[in-house]
Amino acid sequence: TRGEMAKSTQLIDNEVFRAYATYAAIVLLKMMLMSLITAYFRITRKAFVNPEDTESFGKGESAKKYLRTDPDVERARRGHLNDLENIVPFVGIGLLYALSSPELSTALLHFRIFTGARIFHTFAYLMPLPQPSRGLSWAVGYSVTFSMAYRVLKTVWLL
Repeated sequence: TRGEMAKSTQLIDNEVFRAYATYAAIVLLKMMLMSLITAYFRITRKAFVNPEDTESFGKGESAKKYLRTDPDVERARRGHLNDLENIVPFVGIGLLYALSSPELSTALLHFRIFTGARIFHTFAYLMPLPQPSRGLSWAVGYSVTFSMAYRVLKTVWLL
């Protein structure tokens, strides 16, 4: 009904939801950037996995040498895969968390720590920084998502 629709559009007036939307957009854009970084490394290192991608470099045998792996491309791909494994759950669980009426300060702490950890994880992966920097940044972000999931379940437990 019209009244119910109006209620759902009022989410944008909710400060916690706006914070969630802000930080979710930031980490999703960061994840999209990883696609561009991977493409950049593929093009500059001339390392492709599909034969049709090598056609601009020649035909037949001369193009086959570009069908190869490259350490920089693979590092960017692994970073992107790690984003998919961590940001997608954050987006889903973060939405449920935002809708569970947490305190704004607690929600901001969760969203900011996760975002910072994922950005640092990207730098640690691409530079690369020595371990345990990447592992710790992953663990911090993962812990934040787990914390939000725990709080959602604690708030809405209906089993």
